[in-house]
Amino acid sequence: MTTASEQKLTTDQLDQLCINTIRFLAVDGVQKANSGHPGAPMGMAALAYTLWTRHMRFNPKNPHWINRDRFILSNGHASMLLYSMLYLTGYDLPLDQLKNFRQWGSMTPGHPEYGMAPGVEATTGPLGQGFANGVGMGMAEHFLAATFNKQDQDIIDHYTYVFCGDGDMQEGVASEAASLAGHLKLGKLIYIYDDNKIQLDAPTNLAFTEDVAKRFQAYGWHTIDLPNASTDVEGIDRAIQAAKAVKDRPTLILAHTNIGYGSPNKHDTSKVHGNPLGPDEVKATKQNLGWPVDQDFYVPDEALKVFRDAGEKGAQAEAEWNKKFEAYRQAYGQEAATLTAAFEHKLPEGWNADLPTFSGEDVATRDAGGKVVSALAKKIPTFLGGSADLSESTKAIPEEHKFEAPDSGLGDYSGRHIFFGVREFAMAAAVNGMSYHGGVYAFGSTFLTFSDYMRNAIRLSALAHIPSIFVFTHDSIGLGEDGPTHQPIEHFAALRAIPGLKVFRPGDANETAYSWHTMMQQSGPSVIILTRQKIPVIDQSKYASAENVAKGGYILSEAGNGQKPKLILIATGSEVPLALKAQPELEKAGIPTRVVSMPCTELFDEQSKEYKQQVLPDDVTARLSIEAGVEMGWAKYVGSQGASLSIEHFGASAPAAEIFKHYGFTVEEVTKLGQLLMQSGQVARDEIENLQKEGQFQHGSDTAVGPTKPYEGHS
Repeated sequence: MTTASEQKLTTDQLDQLCINTIRFLAVDGVQKANSGHPGAPMGMAALAYTLWTRHMRFNPKNPHWINRDRFILSNGHASMLLYSMLYLTGYDLPLDQLKNFRQWGSMTPGHPEYGMAPGVEATTGPLGQGFANGVGMGMAEHFLAATFNKQDQDIIDHYTYVFCGDGDMQEGVASEAASLAGHLKLGKLIYIYDDNKIQLDAPTNLAFTEDVAKRFQAYGWHTIDLPNASTDVEGIDRAIQAAKAVKDRPTLILAHTNIGYGSPNKHDTSKVHGNPLGPDEVKATKQNLGWPVDQDFYVPDEALKVFRDAGEKGAQAEAEWNKKFEAYRQAYGQEAATLTAAFEHKLPEGWNADLPTFSGEDVATRDAGGKVVSALAKKIPTFLGGSADLSESTKAIPEEHKFEAPDSGLGDYSGRHIFFGVREFAMAAAVNGMSYHGGVYAFGSTFLTFSDYMRNAIRLSALAHIPSIFVFTHDSIGLGEDGPTHQPIEHFAALRAIPGLKVFRPGDANETAYSWHTMMQQSGPSVIILTRQKIPVIDQSKYASAENVAKGGYILSEAGNGQKPKLILIATGSEVPLALKAQPELEKAGIPTRVVSMPCTELFDEQSKEYKQQVLPDDVTARLSIEAGVEMGWAKYVGSQGASLSIEHFGASAPAAEIFKHYGFTVEEVTKLGQLLMQSGQVARDEIENLQKEGQFQHGSDTAVGPTKPYEGHS
């Protein structure tokens, strides 16, 4: 390292040296990559410096310290700001990784990714989600504090800090999350808004002129106006102190910054938002701020010492906390063990001892799922979740005690039933935030059709490989009279298309219980998809055990009389009982038939070649998949000579049984298709195509008011 000056620096000079170190690491990283966003890091450097060196508690030597403050960069395009802070404060992120920004195999991707570099707390990129992740983190902190802290021992006591920008403020998911956080009075959330009046296309005033402070005040937030936030370290310090002093509300600091601060020709313009400065402007900016022009990635010793000292302070803070936690352990051994295990993602002993089993009468899988959620909650003290205003419909209620602000009269922060409100996207992103935080097993629930609203958050959970759980009910045309707006068609395939996501669609109540059993042990995210309508409970004494759900797909019922199957029916969800009913009819027609239940294609794909060949042998080419959704994805399992009974159009408003009949999901039609498959796969596919045409209800046709025929009631 090179020393910036032999003379002793004043406090102000040292502050500016540190701030410029952050700025130019970002500038040089983006310039070397010839790709990225230098403007925000240049404008926010003073904010990051003040927060990380004066306020945040973190230990670079142990990025997973339970009681560390959490930091999320929601405006993730400013990633070089975060990478610079991680390197400077002593995380295991070498300077060479900053030089390798956005390159193949580096620890410094274009937007922060959880698990790629130590100290990155969340995968952010699509704007607004980091904002909502922070709300989830705050919820987890409040829950754990209320659950484990004692009158004489505040063992969980930390803040969540979030940097965000204009894009976050404009995305709807941030508004949803902000409204929820204000309602819940999450007082340890401190958000710093980079209010620089510039976004990628142009100045913000071409699209965004609302009074953000008043909006957040209406949500129930405390707001602080912070001028000169690109330079005024003491003002920033006072604002953060004031935010920490407010215990009963989240705080938004409106930090008025200059994007591209120091750039003579591009500051306060969109030109510095999403493009490198360029060699000439880099040189001009360094000259303007008194920085060595001939050195890239220059880190003065004096500045590095300030940052590393901040990291050392964090190590001391953790050492003090460890002593406190040891005293807590001595006094509250069971609670300490539970908390430690929860952060290690270790389920408590006997967690699955009381999972329900089912027999006899038909049961909707949503009802079965509700019983499982209740059973898990009784055994796992940190299992919590709720719904987007649909708990009575999804049945996913961990307990009656509600997660609420203590003065609401409705519950307190130790409650495990979360009312997310009609905020599906924020719910999913907040569940992710709870998973990032650690110490809890979190889920959110709603109708399957609303998974579209949540999709990007579900995608990011898979990208980050965190154990979020998403519960979806009302899984198909089987929900009936609510009609096509609420009947999922393409949603199974859409969710299965997300890499790294386990999608479970159990075929009865017992498969539902075993799906939950399997999901709770996953290190990555899971989705479970459940019926509204009652379906038969499969007789465990007659057919294969539902514990085979762990294999993703299994032989539920073998061909009769020990015969080798000539036809395989592959089904999921409510169509599994249909396949079982069709099997004896096909056998009567002289077709030895195997029924395979496929509750999770992703888990089946992970099995050995030998196992998959055992379930779906190559020499049985007559295969029929049965699922009340689009065919997409099933060709992999039925092969070129098989067929898929599917739905390639929207549903209709009618009783469920009638819709299933119109769309060909009957024993008679499955039997007919099986017989046709024995003749030719193409003949069976032609029959299914005819079914599609006959069953299709023409929404928006030229006989109706709609886009194809304008309304003519008024002149």
